[in-house]
Amino acid sequence: MSAATRESISARRERLLGDEPGAFAVARFVRVTAQKSRRIADLIRGDSVDNALATLQFAPQAVAENFYKLVDSAAANAETTEGLNRSDLVITVVQVDEGPTMKRWRPRAKGAANRILKRSSHLTVVVQPREVVQAKLDAANIKNSKKKGGNR
Repeated sequence: MSAATRESISARRERLLGDEPGAFAVARFVRVTAQKSRRIADLIRGDSVDNALATLQFAPQAVAENFYKLVDSAAANAETTEGLNRSDLVITVVQVDEGPTMKRWRPRAKGAANRILKRSSHLTVVVQPREVVQAKLDAANIKNSKKKGGNR
């Protein structure tokens, strides 16, 4: 199904992709801190789906398993809903947002208590075809070269 034949577009898809081809996957309330998740997100941003899956498979961090499932799901969504080829997909957006924090208490000496924050995060991965990404980069490069003065 192409973007032109889509009858209803969710607000999330509109925000992430607009009318461009591609797909996304979201994992919410993942029990890992956003700071730890962003380290892995930076590893796979801008990479092809196959390379990202290979990287995530051997990454020692615990959140790498969540990202592996998320990238695989986004690629499967692109194949089934958009009819895109998995080998041409590139990860264009990886968002890591903070989720809710659970507050817990640990008893300490003399009747005191320390607060323990159990943080969570929301993960979002967007995949798009390589041609779309390349066209965006080319358009941005042309725009930047005109701003700088082009042919001096």
